[in-house]
Amino acid sequence: MNKRRLRIIKYMAIAVAVMVLAWGASAIAVYAVSSGRVFDSASIDVVPRQRVAVVMGCVRTLPNGLNNLYFSRRIDAAAELYKAGKVDCLIVSGDNHVKGYDEPSDMKESLAKAGVPADRIVCDYAGFRTLDTVVRAKKVFGLDSFIVVSQPDHVRPAVFTARGFGCDAYGYAAKDVNGRYSIKTTIREQLAKIAAVLDVILRRSPKFLGPRETLPPPLKDRTI
Repeated sequence: MNKRRLRIIKYMAIAVAVMVLAWGASAIAVYAVSSGRVFDSASIDVVPRQRVAVVMGCVRTLPNGLNNLYFSRRIDAAAELYKAGKVDCLIVSGDNHVKGYDEPSDMKESLAKAGVPADRIVCDYAGFRTLDTVVRAKKVFGLDSFIVVSQPDHVRPAVFTARGFGCDAYGYAAKDVNGRYSIKTTIREQLAKIAAVLDVILRRSPKFLGPRETLPPPLKDRTI
């Protein structure tokens, strides 16, 4: 083996080691900050009452035409929160940067079919990634406290990011997706922990903010 190849192997090993250390440190930070703030259907009775839950976006249908379980399970979790009286309204936040690709509208339609009143669902069309969604929740929708809805590996970094930007955020974990179906997403969400820490440290800004938007008024029969 020549020296050039040895050098390449050495640099690759160093890069992998740095990545592993960065992921480990980020995972610890994310877990510590979100600890005690993430709930699921088994603990819904103790979820802190909030005005709003923010549902993280994803595609409704996979490229192969099958339904996306991440999508349907987030919808189920968000509808469950609303029907349990834990929130007054839902913000569905996702990507709508090109014509024909509209995550928020798909989520709103599915939530309405699940029994959530349409006038209690607000679309955020600029939730391009987790940072954008949580910072827009604060700066565009005027929220200092809210519940984030997504799968466990996604909801914890979202709570971490929201708290890092001054929000008293909680998480509600939708049912996870297992098996080969979830491998790619699982890897991405693990790497996203590093991105979440960097977003907070570097004080990164969303791609787009825009004017303030109005939310539905609190429901009179529900109190925080």
